[in-house]
Amino acid sequence: MREHDLYERFESTFTDADTMRRKGKRGKRVADDAEPTRRGRMTEEEKLRVARLREDQLSTADTPEDGDRWSTWGDADQGPKPHPDWLVTELAAVDRELGIVKTGKEADVFLLERALGDRACLLAAKRYRSNDHRMFHRDAGYLEGRRMKKSREMRAIQNRTSFGRNLIAEQWAVAEFAALTQLWQIGAPVPYPVQRSGTELLLEFIGDAEGNAAPRLAQTRPDEDELLDLWRQLVATLMTLAEAGVTHGDLSAYNLMVHEGRLIMIDLPQVVDLVANPRGVEFLDRDVRNITGWFAARGLPPEIGEPSALVATLLEVAGMG
Repeated sequence: MREHDLYERFESTFTDADTMRRKGKRGKRVADDAEPTRRGRMTEEEKLRVARLREDQLSTADTPEDGDRWSTWGDADQGPKPHPDWLVTELAAVDRELGIVKTGKEADVFLLERALGDRACLLAAKRYRSNDHRMFHRDAGYLEGRRMKKSREMRAIQNRTSFGRNLIAEQWAVAEFAALTQLWQIGAPVPYPVQRSGTELLLEFIGDAEGNAAPRLAQTRPDEDELLDLWRQLVATLMTLAEAGVTHGDLSAYNLMVHEGRLIMIDLPQVVDLVANPRGVEFLDRDVRNITGWFAARGLPPEIGEPSALVATLLEVAGMG
């Protein structure tokens, strides 16, 4: 059950209670020192307090002795089938926190081990920050072309209420999980999306068995041959995205990883639909110029990494040329 559904249930409870109170005590005066009667809908602050109380109660209940929580696999949106052989999907598995991998403006990434007996796998737990710390300062342009079904939710998002900002966080998580699922299924080099529960994404951990994350492209110093190979991988990845009608939306050398010579694209909450978003071509052009600039600075010949030519090719692949 999502948080805003819980809020609606609590709202109806308060409304019903007020109705019964008015019917049963119409002629009875309230003492001067009595607490004021609670009427109307719950405030956004009260809604958040109720949700946090519920989360705290759930988090402290039935905790396994050898981990931080039982596997949440059965209660989450699950990744595409067939599930990889390395993934532990048994409901009796235990999740154990191993530390933080990366902090960011919108989300933090933690290392998580999911284990059952001798079987275990490492996962990256991406958690969008709480309402008090979230900095979705760039969301307006990316959210163009996306619509929510409930007008109340849309108004909350537009007005940036506390409830609305929480909905934005969940919308980012939903969008990233959907994008990763789509791209994984068409063969793009992205981490396998294991599951989504609320604003937490569990993803394939890109790194070694000891829990060391693979380096970002920006951290590498490739030689001439390695640089050319990485460039070819990048172009192939961008063409795969273009065939699906999308672009990354915030592409740079910091959201590409290099693992065992393979280029892997990460951080996709803001993936942009080239057709539905009126600024889609603008985002594509920016993605290409950002990443080609990094390759050019490392010595890629300009005739190979010419950004305008690559943009034109990608638009043609997307059917927009």
